[in-house]
Amino acid sequence: MIKFAAIGLDHRHIYEQVGRLLELGCECAGYWTDGDPQPLAGFVERFPQLHRVSDVNALYEDKTIDLIVTAAIPADRAGIAVRAMECGKDVMTDKPGCTTAADLERIKKAAKANSRIWSVNYSERFEVPCVQKAAELVAEGRIGQVVQTLGIGPHRLNKSTRPDWFFDSVQYGGILIDIASHQIDQYLFFTGSDDAQIASACIANYANSETPDLQDFGEIVLRNERSHGYIRVDWYTPDGLSTWGDGRLMLLGTEGYIELRKYIDIGGQQGTNHLFITDNNGIERMDCSTQPLPYYGHLVNDIRNRTDTAMCQDHCFKVMELAIEAQRLALNAA
Repeated sequence: MIKFAAIGLDHRHIYEQVGRLLELGCECAGYWTDGDPQPLAGFVERFPQLHRVSDVNALYEDKTIDLIVTAAIPADRAGIAVRAMECGKDVMTDKPGCTTAADLERIKKAAKANSRIWSVNYSERFEVPCVQKAAELVAEGRIGQVVQTLGIGPHRLNKSTRPDWFFDSVQYGGILIDIASHQIDQYLFFTGSDDAQIASACIANYANSETPDLQDFGEIVLRNERSHGYIRVDWYTPDGLSTWGDGRLMLLGTEGYIELRKYIDIGGQQGTNHLFITDNNGIERMDCSTQPLPYYGHLVNDIRNRTDTAMCQDHCFKVMELAIEAQRLALNAA
C-alpha cells in the first residue's frame, strides 16, 4: 500500500487530504509543519495516532515514502513539491498548487526530470458528490455538448480567525489564483478543453479597506473556439447563511442544462449536493448523497501503476497557468 507524509498544515484542507488516504488503507509515515498553525489542533484531534517529526528532512529523505501531501502556505507549496519530486516522491497539494509563473515552471521541470506526479486537489470538484454526478451525466450526453460554464465561489471571510499570511497577496497568491483555480478546473473539465484564453479578469477590495492587500472580489471570463466560461469569487458570505458559501455551478449544453447547488439550497431542501437537470425529458432533481468520490482511489492507483487517471497532468498544469495569467491581467488592469 502507498506510504505518505504530510508537510505543511497551514490550511484545514489537510484534514481531507490525510483522512481520505487513511480511509483507503494508506500508511502515514508522519507529518511536519512550521510552528503552530491554526489547523494543527484540529489535525491532532482527528489523527492522534500520527506523529509529528522534528526534522522535515527525515520525511523527504525516507525512501519508503511514495507521496507527499501539503496544505502549506500557498507561496511555500511549490518549494515543498519540487523538493519532494527531486527526492523521488509524488505530490498531492491543496489548491492553489503554486502562486507564480516561475514556480509553475520549476514544478513542471521537476515533474518531468524525475517522472513524478504533481496533483492539485481541487476539492470543489473532487470532494463534492453532485459534481461527480454531473460529470457522469455530461459523459452520457444528457445535455449535449457543454458550451458554457458559470461557476461562483463565494466564501465566508471569518476575518478574526485568519492567519497573517491570508492578508498578504504574495503569500496567498491573490483571489483568482487562490479561489478561482477551482472554477477554472471545472470549466476546462466540463467543456473538454485543453486550453482557453482569458478574455477579461478583474480583482477588487470593496469591503475590507483595513486590510488593503486582501482581494475580496474577483471575476474571470474565459473562452476558446468551442466554449465560454464565467467565474465569480468573493469573500462576502454573510453570517446568516448556515454554511461557508453558496457555491454553485451551471453547465449549459446544446441539449439541456445542469445546475449544482453544492453546499446549500437556499429556500429549498435541506442538506447539500443538490443537482437539477433540465433536458428533452423534462426537469429532474437528483439525490447525489451516495455518489462516490474517485479522485483519491485513482491517485493511489496512479502512484502504484504510474498511470494518469486521477487528473491528467497537462490539465493540472494548465489550470494553474490560466489562474496565474488571470491574476496577472487583473493586477495590470487594477
